[in-house]
Amino acid sequence: MSGPRVLTIVLNWRTPEMSLKAAHAARRAMEGIAGEIVLVDNASGDGSFEAMQAGIADLDRVRVVQSGRNGGFGAGNNAGMRAGFSDGTRPDYVYILNSDAFPAPDAIAALVAHLEATPKAGLAGSYIHGADGAAHVTCFRFPSALGEFEGAARIGPVSRLLRNQAVPMPVITTTRAVDWVAGASLMIRQDMLDEIGGFDEGFFLYFEETDLCLRASRAGWRTDFVADSRVEHIGSVSTGMKGWDRVPAYWFASRRYYFTKNHGAAYLALVTSAHLLAAGLGTIWRVIRRKGAGRPPHFLRDLVLGDLRATWRGTTQEKAEA
Repeated sequence: MSGPRVLTIVLNWRTPEMSLKAAHAARRAMEGIAGEIVLVDNASGDGSFEAMQAGIADLDRVRVVQSGRNGGFGAGNNAGMRAGFSDGTRPDYVYILNSDAFPAPDAIAALVAHLEATPKAGLAGSYIHGADGAAHVTCFRFPSALGEFEGAARIGPVSRLLRNQAVPMPVITTTRAVDWVAGASLMIRQDMLDEIGGFDEGFFLYFEETDLCLRASRAGWRTDFVADSRVEHIGSVSTGMKGWDRVPAYWFASRRYYFTKNHGAAYLALVTSAHLLAAGLGTIWRVIRRKGAGRPPHFLRDLVLGDLRATWRGTTQEKAEA
């Protein structure tokens, strides 16, 4: 096959059957496209590696590799990038596909066609929908203090005033540039990866694609949403996010790392202060209107204590190194 070569990566964490289903869907969508599919087992330790090897035994252009450690989403996908093509040659594009995401037959081709026609775009994300066909929110603005304030307050007049600062964007149905897209179905130009590198492995889970798109933007690359690339996504199969009783510590750690890395410790303090102020105003608003708070249990306490502990550790380390 001629034309652009695509390396598709499906990262597995203890969902081998689902990962194989995603790989089969990707293989169908790669008909006529040069390239290979790499299933990466993120050190599941539950027999996933062997199960996936057995599941792809009769397939060409598909193989299974082991990451060697569970370093999270970014580290696992980086392991797939390092594995590369079986012959050691370089891909033109890397396609990241969640283990619970299933591209339509023309979804991958649509991303390739868009990036081929748009040299300034370094990343392209798909239109994501659920099994019921309902669109998922997958296009976003970069996080900011005002965006944090809007999201924490959840007050109608405030949201209308700050609608251009809100991190989640309304569902988009036409192809356009955005700040960042969710990583469930994300095609990345290899030339851009050669310039800025892959995912930052300092993130275990969440914010890693936000960081990648921000680094791309700062280097002059665009991130585009491609409406014609449609992918069904179940969501949260590996993370269990939909059933969280409490937001896990790694989400807060990723948030802190994103803001301090990209904007500095003082900006993290500003963002957290904005969140707390907005949350307080939102609580008063909902009490007056007799509506429930709707906030995850212990969220504000975990947010503040996590930031304070991280600040204390950083201060202690600086003193030790002085």
